[in-house]
Amino acid sequence: MHPAEELRGKKNNKLFHKRIVLGVTGSIAAVESIKLARELIRHGATVYPVMTPAATRIIHPDALEFATSYKPVIQLTGQTEHVSWCGLVQDPVDLLLISPCTANTISKIARGIDDTPVTTCATTAIGSKVPILLVPAMHLSMYDHRIVQKNIDICKDHGVLFIDPFISGNKAKLPQVDEIVETVIRTVGKRDLLNKRILIIGGATAEPIDDIRLLTNRSSGKTAVFLGVNAFERGADVELWYGYATEPVPSYIPYKRFETVADLLKLMKNNSVKHFDSIIVCAAIANYIPKKQRGKIPSGKEKLFIECAQAPTILETLRSRVPHATIIAFKTEEKKINVKRKTQQLLTKHHLNGAVGNTLAGFGAKDNEILILTKKGKSTWKKGKKEELASVILDMIK
Repeated sequence: MHPAEELRGKKNNKLFHKRIVLGVTGSIAAVESIKLARELIRHGATVYPVMTPAATRIIHPDALEFATSYKPVIQLTGQTEHVSWCGLVQDPVDLLLISPCTANTISKIARGIDDTPVTTCATTAIGSKVPILLVPAMHLSMYDHRIVQKNIDICKDHGVLFIDPFISGNKAKLPQVDEIVETVIRTVGKRDLLNKRILIIGGATAEPIDDIRLLTNRSSGKTAVFLGVNAFERGADVELWYGYATEPVPSYIPYKRFETVADLLKLMKNNSVKHFDSIIVCAAIANYIPKKQRGKIPSGKEKLFIECAQAPTILETLRSRVPHATIIAFKTEEKKINVKRKTQQLLTKHHLNGAVGNTLAGFGAKDNEILILTKKGKSTWKKGKKEELASVILDMIK
């Protein structure tokens, strides 16, 4: 068994049975193609490498052969590799991914020039309507060149997809490998949420007690982030409103931060929620807001009493602002025996389209057990990793 096969599907099978041609061009970022190929394989993909002559001067073809188990095409032969992969009507590959993609290669693709194995694959793929995803990487002066930008637009007009580079100083750098892989999943996946505009509200609120201390909870933000990633993978236009939490947000998920209930209400006011089709509220939002004291409460007191007032109900405000949107909210109870009754009450009271119930056991953990309730009365318990449960929750809004 080739070492690459030992990696296949180690992370998940989201790209299982997906065949990807990985084109590598002569950017110094070509050194990242080994890591990218391996990560695609960890998600289940089969990767066929193709290289320009300039790319072979940056990384040796043997390295890509080791990474993928397939000998890279560095010169087209009588096997007509470009047609076998990107030109077949009945069984073409699922994607031509060119990463990194130089200004030279972008411009050649735009103008129909195919003098390298990579550009010939691109010409064939455009003619056969095989999806193409380009990941530019170059000096910023080249990326900002008006003719290069015009050629990018020409490519886009022909259906070619792009991942924007990460701009740092005077360089248009390759994005993180995980962003490229997630965009590949989004491009070749089931895309059942395509054109859906989804807002995820997650994380915890943190209400100040004084100028230093906060009243918050143990929400990690994992569920919110996994929901955002899963929605992105399935083609949705997703945005995350993210509270006080520790789970990092991937670079490809747009997000806005909030800390208090007042911040969240302000977001609803200043950033219209009316353009969202669906909203999932999995945030651990404070039920009570402490009366903030100025400065720092002195330490050394034997007893400390904090006066709290009931917090505004976010779901009421949300439903009034987006009466026609699909809204799904979470309800947490200490004991499982109370979850169904309380979750049903939440669903009915706030005219939700669905509700998710769980217990305190899910806070901060990787796994969870949830109750799915729909407006139509369907009730199902699901148990598993939060990443897997995110997909089940999103199925409620299809």
